[in-house]
Amino acid sequence: MADAATLAAAPAAPVAKPSPRRTTAIVPERSVAGRTLVLLIAIMTFLSGVTLGGVVLVQKSAIAWSSDVGREVTIQIRPIEGEVMDSNIRTAVALAEATPGVTGAHAVSLEDSEKLLEPWLGSGLDLSQLEIPRLVVVELGNPKDVDLTTLERELKTVKGATLETHAAWRQQLNTMAATLVISGILVLLLIVAATVLAVVFATRGTMASNREIVDVLHFIGASNSFIAGEFQGRFLALGFRGGVLGGLAAVLFFFLVAGAAGSIVPDEASAQLGFLFGRFSLGFDGILGIAAVIPVLAALTAITSRLTVRRFLSQTSGL
Repeated sequence: MADAATLAAAPAAPVAKPSPRRTTAIVPERSVAGRTLVLLIAIMTFLSGVTLGGVVLVQKSAIAWSSDVGREVTIQIRPIEGEVMDSNIRTAVALAEATPGVTGAHAVSLEDSEKLLEPWLGSGLDLSQLEIPRLVVVELGNPKDVDLTTLERELKTVKGATLETHAAWRQQLNTMAATLVISGILVLLLIVAATVLAVVFATRGTMASNREIVDVLHFIGASNSFIAGEFQGRFLALGFRGGVLGGLAAVLFFFLVAGAAGSIVPDEASAQLGFLFGRFSLGFDGILGIAAVIPVLAALTAITSRLTVRRFLSQTSGL
């Protein structure tokens, strides 16, 4: 009895809590297919970022072109027999400066005219003995406030003078820029389509290599939605990792090209590239656009993998 009482009074031994079980992913995290998919998505993100950045640069440059061209008009004065060119130039400048909304007008010198003709006639020109049309550049404040019709009518008093508003050139520049932007968007769509196809093949390959795991999950009662969710989460992580790598590479590419355009590329070629791409300065909006590509491709990867897994499971379940 004493032993029984002693045992009853003795404190109960603490019950050891079961150690938390370490969860493992159904889809293996380290595999050749996973690393390949990360590399593939990184490449696709890089191409998408470069394409999107190029579209942003061209669009910004086109806006700058249109604004610059729209703020200037040109008066061309042709040489007329019996007319004094310098007198006609002074008259045209005076008429332009008297027009409301015009901020300034100046004649293009013979030296500047020679530079304008160098691409076609070569350097070392002597235009002193050659009668060529002279130009007067008219700078506008707000193009909408300038009555160019009145200026054109008054210029008829100057023999050989015509007004050029550059509307045709501006239209051609806008058309070229729009063509480049549309081409960039089409390239982006092709990259997205290629990414979707690559994810489909990668998902089906992963499903085939993990068929035993999928069969066991089915055997213990796991639904197709649960299995698809596991694959979706895994491919979302792979897509985001590859997207970050590709996005950083795209931003670095533009910084390197901007530095090379100013130091390695010859001055003439650099000026032409700067005219088209604006010195490759992405700005905040360009970097933000490249950053937006990362979650978009990651989400696209996850959604594509989920749909592919569900279709694969529905096909295999019907066999």
